[in-house]
Amino acid sequence: MSRGTIVDKIWDAHHVVRGDGGLDLIYIDLHLVHEVTSPQAFEGLRLAGRRVRRPDRTMATIDHNVPTDDPFVIDDPIAKKQIDVLRENCRDFGVPLFDLDSDRRGIVHIIGPELGLTQPGMTIVCGDSHTSTHGAFGALAFGIGTSEVEHVLATQTLWQAPPKTMKVNIVGTRHPAVTAKDIILGRSSPPLSC
Repeated sequence: MSRGTIVDKIWDAHHVVRGDGGLDLIYIDLHLVHEVTSPQAFEGLRLAGRRVRRPDRTMATIDHNVPTDDPFVIDDPIAKKQIDVLRENCRDFGVPLFDLDSDRRGIVHIIGPELGLTQPGMTIVCGDSHTSTHGAFGALAFGIGTSEVEHVLATQTLWQAPPKTMKVNIVGTRHPAVTAKDIILGRSSPPLSC
């Protein structure tokens, strides 16, 4: 039975099993991949003889190493290598890639909402700290590390501690010029009153 908050409801709908140390294994609906945090993860799969569990729920784009002046001229040899390795990994593992010539490519945490990939109630991960911004669309999203990227690629699941939530009560009538952002950033003692 689902609990009260949207976070609880999404968590409960994606919960697979409780593990040791308070961690839960949750199913991941969408895994966004880019060229910086994925090379070691794909190599780990390759060395273990594993495949990507759900390439249809995995999307890759070239993001962090794209020059702003001309995206097709990449002078930095490390950046070029990371891009080439992502292309190779996506081809080898059957992961869709929005390459530099794709009109669907872009910043990894922006294309999900732009392309309609991010939907309310989903769990989303990416090796990028900005991934949590998908929460603005009613999703539960986590920025993850390279070893977690490999785990999600292999299993379409993630070990995660249930997130803490906080209840905010607004007492009184909110002034029309006061937005949710003002409330969340506001600091008051005693408790915030509008």
